[in-house]
Amino acid sequence: MKAAELVVKILEKEGITDAFGIPGAGINPVYRFLKDAGIRHCCMRHEEACVHAADGYFKASNRIALAICTSGPGATNFVTGIYSANIDSVPVLAITGQANSWQLGQEAFQCVDIAKICEPVAKKTYCVKNAADIPEVFREAFFLMRSGRPGAVLVDLPLDVQQAELDYDPNGYEPAAVERPAPPDADIERALDMLDAAKSPLILMGGGAILAGGEAELVALAEYLRIPVIMTFMAKGGMPSGHPLNAGHAGIQVGQPLGNRVFLDSDLVLGVGCRFSDRHTGDLKVYRGERRFIHVDVSEGQFGRIFPADLNILSDARLAAEALLAGAKRRGMRPVNPERADSIAGLREKLRRRTDFAGRPMPPHRVFHEINRGFDSDTIFTSGCGITQIWSGQLQDIDRPRRYIPSGGAGTLGFEIPGAFGAKVACPDSTVCAVVGDFGFTFMGEELAVASALGRPIIVIIVNNAYLGLIVQNQVVGYGFEYEVGMPQNQDGRIDYLKVAEGYGCAAERVFGPDELAAAIGRAKSSGRTYVIEAICDPKQFCDMGAGLDSCRSFAPDE
Repeated sequence: MKAAELVVKILEKEGITDAFGIPGAGINPVYRFLKDAGIRHCCMRHEEACVHAADGYFKASNRIALAICTSGPGATNFVTGIYSANIDSVPVLAITGQANSWQLGQEAFQCVDIAKICEPVAKKTYCVKNAADIPEVFREAFFLMRSGRPGAVLVDLPLDVQQAELDYDPNGYEPAAVERPAPPDADIERALDMLDAAKSPLILMGGGAILAGGEAELVALAEYLRIPVIMTFMAKGGMPSGHPLNAGHAGIQVGQPLGNRVFLDSDLVLGVGCRFSDRHTGDLKVYRGERRFIHVDVSEGQFGRIFPADLNILSDARLAAEALLAGAKRRGMRPVNPERADSIAGLREKLRRRTDFAGRPMPPHRVFHEINRGFDSDTIFTSGCGITQIWSGQLQDIDRPRRYIPSGGAGTLGFEIPGAFGAKVACPDSTVCAVVGDFGFTFMGEELAVASALGRPIIVIIVNNAYLGLIVQNQVVGYGFEYEVGMPQNQDGRIDYLKVAEGYGCAAERVFGPDELAAAIGRAKSSGRTYVIEAICDPKQFCDMGAGLDSCRSFAPDE
C-alpha cells in the first residue's frame, strides 16, 4: 500500500476521529486517503488555527485530534500553535507535508526544515525520510503525546515518502501501552507526616490534575482533611466555585484576593500537577516565605525548575491523590484546621471582587457579571491573552473541569476563536463561548467562517475597550508613558466588527449596557448560529495586578 494510506490507517487505529487542516500540494497524498477514512476533517482558514482547534478539542474532551497542513509557510504557521499546546501539556498531533526528501537542503520551493524549527517548542519532532519507519515513528509519537507530561508532536512527511509503496499490514499495528507512574509508598507517608504536622496547609490544584482526571480525588482529599483548595489558572473549574473549600486563585494577574490571602496564611502547600510559573508565583521571596512545599508531578523535569520543594513526588496526579486519601483514612487523620476551613465561604463573599457596576460605557467587570448570569455550568469558555483574559480569569465563575479553556503558558492572542471551534467539534451539545478583546478579535477572526460554514455555532463576546489594555497599563503604571496603544476607531465607527462577523456568515450585534448585553446573550444562545456580541466598554479601565501576592493593586471603579 501507499505510505500515505498507511499513515491514515494508523491514525484510525490510534483513535483519531477529527482533523483540523488545510490541504495543499505538499500533503495531498495523505488527503487522498483521508477522503474516504472515518476521520472527520474541518477545513480551517489559517494553519495556526488548525493547531489551536486541535488544542481546544483536547482540552474540552481529553481526546487527541490531528492538525494537518502543507509544507513551507503552511508548516511554519503551525509553530505558534504547537508552542501554545505544548507548554499547556496538550497532546496534539501535527502532520506537515514536505518537499521530496532528496530536495531537503536545496532551498526547493516551500521546503523548510520544520522539524528543526519546532524542535524547541514541541515534545518531539520527526522528519520521516524512509517510509518503512512510518509505523514506529507514529507508534512512538502517540506514546510520547500520551505518556508523562503530555505534549505536542510534529511529524513531517516528504512527498516521495508519502507516495512510497510499503508491504505492511496495518491490522498488525498496535498502539503502545502507556503506564501512569504510581507514587512511592515512602513519599506518600512522608507527605502525610508533613500534612499532619502543618497548622494551615492548602492544596494547590494545577492543570496536570485535570489532565490526569484527578480533580475529584483531590477534592475528596480536601474534604476529608478540611483543607482549602487553590486552583491555578489552568485548573479553573476543578472545584465548583461555590464549594466551601474553594479558595479561588492565587497569583499576580489572574489571582484573586481570597486566593492570595489564603495562600499567604498557609504554612504548607501541596502542589499537584502545577508548574509554579511566574504569573502564579510573582515575587518568589514572598511566595516561598517560610512555608514548606510538596510537589507532585508526572514529569521529573518539573522538580526544582523554579525552586526546590521540600518533597518531590513523581507520580500521576490522580494516583497520588488516591494514595494520599487512602493513607489519611488508614491513619485516621483528623481535619487539620477546621476553623480555617469554616472561614473560607465567608471570606469568599467578603473579598469577592465587585462586578455589578452600572454605567455606559460598561466597566468590563459588568460584562463578566452578565456572562456569569447568562450561561450555565456546561458552557465551555475560551480565552487567549491580555487584559480580557485577566479579567476573565479573575471574574468568571466556572464549576466544572474542562469548561474553561485558556491559552495558558503561551498566552496566545488568536487562540480564542479556533480553540472554541475545536471545543465545539469535540462537544457539539455544549454551548461554547470565546471571550476576546477587540484587538484579539483581529487575530484568527477568520475562523468564524469555519464555524458558520460547517454549522458548528459558537458565541463570541468582544470586550471592546478600544485599547491594547494590558499594554497601556504596563506602559502607564510601569514606565509612565503611553504610545501606540489606543484604538479609538474601534469604538467610533471607523472599524465595524459587526460587518466583519456578518461577512463571515454570522449574526452580530453591538451592546452598550448591561440589560442589552443580557438580552443579547439570550438571543445568541437560542439563535442556532455563530453569534458575535460586541460589548462597548470603558477604555480607561485597568485590571487588578501587582508584583507579588502581597502587593496586588486594585484598579476597580469607584462606583
